[in-house]
Amino acid sequence: MRVVIARCAARYSGRLSAHLPLATRAIMVKADGSVLLHSDGGSYKPLNWMSPPCTTREVAPDGAQASAGVTAVWTVQHDKTDDRLEIEIHEVLADTQHELGVDPGLIKDGVEAHLQELLAAQISVLGDGHTLVRREYPTAIGPVDILARTSAGAAVAVEIKRRGDIDGVEQLTRYLELLNRDPLLSPVEGVFAAQEIKPQARVLAQDRGIRCLVLDYDAMRGVDDSSTRLF
Repeated sequence: MRVVIARCAARYSGRLSAHLPLATRAIMVKADGSVLLHSDGGSYKPLNWMSPPCTTREVAPDGAQASAGVTAVWTVQHDKTDDRLEIEIHEVLADTQHELGVDPGLIKDGVEAHLQELLAAQISVLGDGHTLVRREYPTAIGPVDILARTSAGAAVAVEIKRRGDIDGVEQLTRYLELLNRDPLLSPVEGVFAAQEIKPQARVLAQDRGIRCLVLDYDAMRGVDDSSTRLF
């Protein structure tokens, strides 16, 4: 990965048009070719980016750009569309490259991993007649936590979180888009399961036809038996 700290401006053109005025930013060029511009705020999301497949070329500025203080121009062109990101470099403050190697991927915390194990063992929590197909069902963008089938034979993809937020719903949505391309599975129902589901995530899930399921972790592992409660 190459990381450049620079004073720069950027323009994006194609499916949308956007402009970033001159400021100091971090430019990340990943091994897959993607280019991302980050500020020092705004959480984890880049201000603008180009996803692969794309090609980056660095050229000298034209006369007008040079007069404005531009020292180099990066043109990032998507290989399959007209989308283009043009970055005007005014001053490079740091330029480093690092070999990160193969990433093992996100490892779920103990609670999420245990929830997946418990739900697979107690698949009827999804509904009467549900059967387990497998845990960690593979897709091109990562494994779905659980793939099951209803009593009628319909496929069900389950994404499990400890705390369910909008990002989890988006993740399940991407899985469903891929799974529904498989004629042996389509149509695939989605279930977003968590110990706690935020209101915004619930609204988004319902809007996308995804069922929300709140999991009682203690009850599923036999610590809390709801049948013995007085209230």
